[in-house]
Amino acid sequence: MPPSFNPEPVRPAPPVPAAEAPRARVLPTAGDQATIGKGLVIKGEITGTDSLFIDGKVEGSINLPGNRVTVGQHGQVAASMAVCITAREIVVMGKIHGNVSASDRVEIRAEGALTGDVSAARISIEDGAFFKGGIDIRKSEPGARAELAAAAAEARPASDFRPAIKPEEPKAVQ
Repeated sequence: MPPSFNPEPVRPAPPVPAAEAPRARVLPTAGDQATIGKGLVIKGEITGTDSLFIDGKVEGSINLPGNRVTVGQHGQVAASMAVCITAREIVVMGKIHGNVSASDRVEIRAEGALTGDVSAARISIEDGAFFKGGIDIRKSEPGARAELAAAAAEARPASDFRPAIKPEEPKAVQ
């Protein structure tokens, strides 16, 4: 009897992995953005000129004025200093334990938690977010206010301008 030859059955090809869905509402700012990944732990002070995305753990202060600091869903930031994070914009999707100061805005997303005081020109807290602390709403910087006023003046037609001087009331003649 001749040996029988049984070819190996055809196996289906493994499924092609679908492209990973983009993270909802995590938009990097213009320019460079640094990232602290899930497996990283940073102890100390972070300063710089780039925006920062934190998905790991930071124990210490973060000072990035003029930039955005985003604490991702897995991110944790804690500091025992007067101010934990100083930045132009702070977005919280993870956990922050400490005070934050933003020259523009602080946004606490539904999955975020912030325990500490907030000092900012604007604050947004979504339903489901955790916040425990005080809020100090500051007016925008004078330079930003002047730029906004100049832009508004350019947008208005000349007929909308009114004199800043109050006209005198007529005096009674004797």
